[in-house]
Amino acid sequence: MDFEFDEEHELLRKSLEKFVEKEVVPVAQELDERGKFPRELFRKAGELGFFGIKYPKKYGGSEGDNIMFCILCEELAKGSLSFGAGVMMQSLQSIHFPYKYGSEEQRQEIVVPAIKGEKLGAFALTEPDAGTDLGSLRTTADKDGDEYVLNGTKAWTTNAQVADFFTVLAVTDKEKKLKGVDFFLVERDNPGLTVGKDVQKLGLRGTETAELILEDCRIPKENLLGEEGTGYDSLMDILAEIRIMTGALAVGLARSALDMGVRYANERVQFGRPIGKFQAIRMKLADVATELEAAKLLVYYSAWLLDKGKECGKEAAMAKLFATEMAVKATDEASRVFASYGFSMEYPIQMLLRDARFLIIGGGTSEILKLIIGRELGL
Repeated sequence: MDFEFDEEHELLRKSLEKFVEKEVVPVAQELDERGKFPRELFRKAGELGFFGIKYPKKYGGSEGDNIMFCILCEELAKGSLSFGAGVMMQSLQSIHFPYKYGSEEQRQEIVVPAIKGEKLGAFALTEPDAGTDLGSLRTTADKDGDEYVLNGTKAWTTNAQVADFFTVLAVTDKEKKLKGVDFFLVERDNPGLTVGKDVQKLGLRGTETAELILEDCRIPKENLLGEEGTGYDSLMDILAEIRIMTGALAVGLARSALDMGVRYANERVQFGRPIGKFQAIRMKLADVATELEAAKLLVYYSAWLLDKGKECGKEAAMAKLFATEMAVKATDEASRVFASYGFSMEYPIQMLLRDARFLIIGGGTSEILKLIIGRELGL
């Protein structure tokens, strides 16, 4: 049993720490206040190879493992959850499907420039009446000769306003229920595709979110990603990884909250001494630090299982559940250390408090994860 990262992992973490300190931290609060997509940061991320960390070198990737991907998500989220989550979604949900299920031509036209950060992707799964319940999907893809015709509305499509291509989940055979849904590649300039109204969000404001409307949107049959009837299985194939990486984002955000809380506790003086010297504050931050370490172990253990090719659905659900709930608690407790200043927009702890809410929704709600874990226990 070895709890040490290898040299390659440590070098990656150190380089990311420098990048985040120089490029991300100084603009994190501005990104939140503007509520706009950080195009310049994404360009730099592409140049540094962030989006290709898990893909083959022949497509511009670095062939890294899931431990490396966790380190990337954690360190970026420590600087800005909006940026970290955006990078994760580009690298994972947006690029994965055209890479794994697309043609070689699509890999060259979509995957290669996406890894470079020259093209941006968006993942269109959720609908107004279908989130966790994929059986309620209403977006359809009807075969018409050499084309599919897509109709429907997608909700909560991250970075829809700036995306060059979309991975869209639609129903191909309603009678087959979950075995009748599939993923399709739809490019932005495709007739029939419209980006709808913006969603004004509580947190994660450095990403833009909107509706996606598909009206008689015709795409070539070659834009079906995988064999017809395999969309649900394709999603399940990547779900553990999404949950593990969301857990890594939570670890990064919680580290930032803890750092802010400790720093303020050492600076703020009341009754003649720093408030960090009072037992109540020490115990509060000690709880956060302890749960943070436990979350790290769950997240990285799950990533290790994934790298070893072992079954990790239960562990991924546990890691995501524990780490994200921990991050919500960490930001809340750190905010309490700031007292009234934690309620002020002047201090960035309020941004972390708002951003943390995203983590307990994306990749499966805490309630759904508990049901999954219970089922894995044989209940």
